[in-house]
Amino acid sequence: MKVRYFEDTDTALVEIGTTAAHETRELASDLYVDLDAEGRIVSITIEHASRQGDLSEVTFERIAARPPALKNH
Repeated sequence: MKVRYFEDTDTALVEIGTTAAHETRELASDLYVDLDAEGRIVSITIEHASRQGDLSEVTFERIAARPPALKNH
């Protein structure tokens, strides 16, 4: 996954997949999702990104899955 911010156009791009985009859908004003030919998300584009939220810091945190709880019989 890559997150890119283009200052000159105030656009944030979240690249999730590596396949080619087949279709772009507008989810809301200034929010677009690119899908591959099988309908999987390839990327998300946010136009006027600095107006949508604080871009001074971008963080990523991976939360490990918990093992399933043991059942008492």
